Amino acid sequence: MFNNIAMRLGAALQGLGLAYMAEDLVQAHVAEGRLIRVLEDWCEPFSGYHLYYPSRRQSSPAFTLLRDALRYPG
Repeated sequence: MFNNIAMRLGAALQGLGLAYMAEDLVQAHVAEGRLIRVLEDWCEPFSGYHLYYPSRRQSSPAFTLLRDALRYPG
């Protein structure tokens, strides 16, 4: 059991067990055959993150920066 994503991924790559991971973190490993998906039928598709904020008025500059960074990645 790990509370660190990198350690969890490393253990799975070494064949030490199963790891529940976000698909975007392991996509390359699955494509190259280093990892396989199990229980695929039980995994719901992830539609993305959602940000809730109660009012659009009086947003702090820090919150506005965070919101814009999440809205327009990369």
